[in-house]
Amino acid sequence: MASSSSSPLDSPREAFVHSLESFGSVDGPGIRFIIFLKGCPMRCQFCHNPDSWTTEGAMRMTADELLDRAERYRSYWGTDGGITVSGGEALLQIDFLIELFRKAHARGINTCLDTSAQPFTRREPWFSKFAELMRHTDTVLLDIKHIRDDGHRRLTGHSNRNILDCARYLSDIGMPVWIRHVLVPGITDDDTLLHELADFIRTLRNVDRVEVLPYHTLGVYKYEKLGLDYPLRGVPSPTQERIDNARQILETITSKP
Repeated sequence: MASSSSSPLDSPREAFVHSLESFGSVDGPGIRFIIFLKGCPMRCQFCHNPDSWTTEGAMRMTADELLDRAERYRSYWGTDGGITVSGGEALLQIDFLIELFRKAHARGINTCLDTSAQPFTRREPWFSKFAELMRHTDTVLLDIKHIRDDGHRRLTGHSNRNILDCARYLSDIGMPVWIRHVLVPGITDDDTLLHELADFIRTLRNVDRVEVLPYHTLGVYKYEKLGLDYPLRGVPSPTQERIDNARQILETITSKP
């Protein structure tokens, strides 16, 4: 019998789950049941969940198990709520996501994907899978960590070219998108960079919201617990003045008239 070369992250039957949140109010429209998956290719210097980088210690759950759990809270969702899948990087488990979101839509559940889009490629067969996933997705929360490729490589260990290409593709297909940007003093809070990001966002036709997320150090204890060095030790949270400045530049941009 031939051995399989597929990764366990590609399993269409079970997800590698990090944690669940029953009443999320900031990760997509309305009140949402949030599914955090494990596994991430990037090593963002400000990441507050380093325990989500690998699948070690993950809960294994099927799509139906997750949706059954989510529907316990359906009465709180109202007309806008639903489920959001985040990470880690959820797109590492794209086969599972397709199954989950297809079954969610069959149950009349609104779906939202929170992603950094690092796995995005137009190569096959991945691109066709992503296109299929988007047919069952209602909103995408897209993290843009750094607008310049060299800065993105320093900050995350990866290029941002495919991420920006993903943003353009989502614009082309008219997928509603929220852009998210973490404001890190000395790294992403420079006005020139903020205006470059704003100029890029203005080229997109599908942006419902832009969110500035102030950098924080709440996850430092996880690095200590895992025996990891924290890359941004000593970097302070941004001042309210810099947060307000970034929000003035970015958060007023939408594609809606």
